[in-house]
Amino acid sequence: MDEEGQLLQPQDQSCWAILPDVCLRRVFWWLGDRDRSRAALVCRRWNQMMYSADLWRYRTITFSGRPSRVHASEFESALWYVKKFGRYLEHLEIKFLNPYNAVLTKKFQVTMRGLLSCLGKSNSRLKSLSIQHLELDRLVWSSSIRSSFMKSLSFFLKKVGKHLDHLNLKAARLTVEQGCHILNSLSYLRSENVVSELNIEDYFSHHLAVYSSPQFRETMATFRSLASLTLNYNCISDELLENLCENNAGTLWTMNIKCHIHDPHGQVIWGMSWAKLARQATHLKVNFFFERVMKYERLARILLQEIPIRSISLRSCYFSDPDWSMRPSLTELLPTFRNTLQKLTFEFNNNHESLDEELHLLILSCRKLFYFKIWAFLDVKFVERILKSQEEGQCALRTLKVRIYTNRYETNEEDRTLREIYRKYRKLINSELNYFVIAYPMM
Repeated sequence: MDEEGQLLQPQDQSCWAILPDVCLRRVFWWLGDRDRSRAALVCRRWNQMMYSADLWRYRTITFSGRPSRVHASEFESALWYVKKFGRYLEHLEIKFLNPYNAVLTKKFQVTMRGLLSCLGKSNSRLKSLSIQHLELDRLVWSSSIRSSFMKSLSFFLKKVGKHLDHLNLKAARLTVEQGCHILNSLSYLRSENVVSELNIEDYFSHHLAVYSSPQFRETMATFRSLASLTLNYNCISDELLENLCENNAGTLWTMNIKCHIHDPHGQVIWGMSWAKLARQATHLKVNFFFERVMKYERLARILLQEIPIRSISLRSCYFSDPDWSMRPSLTELLPTFRNTLQKLTFEFNNNHESLDEELHLLILSCRKLFYFKIWAFLDVKFVERILKSQEEGQCALRTLKVRIYTNRYETNEEDRTLREIYRKYRKLINSELNYFVIAYPMM
């Protein structure tokens, strides 16, 4: 209708009026919450369109964790959203960033109790839940607030566990008893659960020998269809590998294993346990991430030749140890996996030894290697040697990322040489490589 109440002819209407619903939903999909709420006021059709399930399947709810007027209503808006659109959710991510004090953790706990309660009643399609980096062992969490939050989460998982496919509780930092209690909620009233992707990296507090806990092994035995499992090495045992072999061999594709210097990792794992799992889980690929676990003796106990390793990441976090040498690992240990290695990431301080030749030979020996990243003390010419080998077909990298540490404040000379190398191999780089190389003063 126009301003005088006359019916508009189709040619006088806006193109928005005749836009198909599927196109209109796609346009609204790109809008933020504020713009969506404004669009809902335009007309009845647009208002009805806002209740399309497609618009609300994915959601990230962020709590800043800092007292601020700007974020004063984030707890209220999270509850409002779940009450209004929670029934459409399929993938939910909760972020609680840097909790500042006990008052904020209490407010977060109360909000989550209402949020999870509402979701548990109205939602029957949630497939993915991610709540990362809660670090519940920090002093900012009082025992009562922590206990209340875990009770709400456990009750919620009992309700949605029958159709939840992905669960990410990375860095929750719980005791073994607490952690197992939460995971057991997924198999409530059943002897198994259907989760296919489970991330429990740093799920348990530091220093816990989880591998020796019968309770943890019993909990993991309830998982029967895992495709991806992410956890710490202090959870690995022969019994766990046996459980995975018996219950998940037909589905297990990926294991991501983190080994941190503060986690106990002195347990003995038999190569035959890994060999049996690899033999029955024929598509299994294992990715290792080491944090400050760099010595050859420790690595050799963990990286057994029977493991089908796809990637290895070794990070020393700038710590330097004059008694440590990376050379044995590069020349004796890592070449063992030359037939399976596809990704290598190194970040270490090797100021006391040159490793250019050993690194180059390692790259050449790993014929499936397509990703190589290194932050270390290197000669600038190392990059040119890699590019020359790539040009000659001796390696097949698709990503090359290098940060060359130097002991000088100025890197003008290195930068000039790197520019010359880039000009020389520009055609190769532009056609084949995700390439990033810089010189970096390490003082």
